[in-house]
Amino acid sequence: MKLHADRHDTVAITAYGDGWIAVNGQRYDHSVVVSSSGRVEPWACTRVEDLRAEHFDKLPHGDAAPPELVVFGSGSRLRFAPSALLSGLTTRRIGVETMDTRAACRTYNILASEGRRVIAALLLGGEDAPSGSGSG
Repeated sequence: MKLHADRHDTVAITAYGDGWIAVNGQRYDHSVVVSSSGRVEPWACTRVEDLRAEHFDKLPHGDAAPPELVVFGSGSRLRFAPSALLSGLTTRRIGVETMDTRAACRTYNILASEGRRVIAALLLGGEDAPSGSGSG
């Protein structure tokens, strides 16, 4: 599905499909962190089961101002990360919303287009990769 952001001065998720997303037209076949401040980088995790607190603790680093919200895309289906893994964000008063990755892409775009400080942490891979595919 192709997506279009209302604002053109922010990083936008421009398309997505099974096991991939495109950010400003650049395709990614691995988990990624997308920040409305302009940061796009790989996220070193592919499955909810492999998440550790440091995966979430590192999310706000590199942005000029801390985000208001982290939108966590848990893959092809909704799966919540254990709350203990999110405590580093919540103690810094950074909200966390969990949804499947497709919904997270849409939500990120809406919030970023409104000028909100938001980060999307999107899982792509693991059990969400198509069966029988090589590197996706």
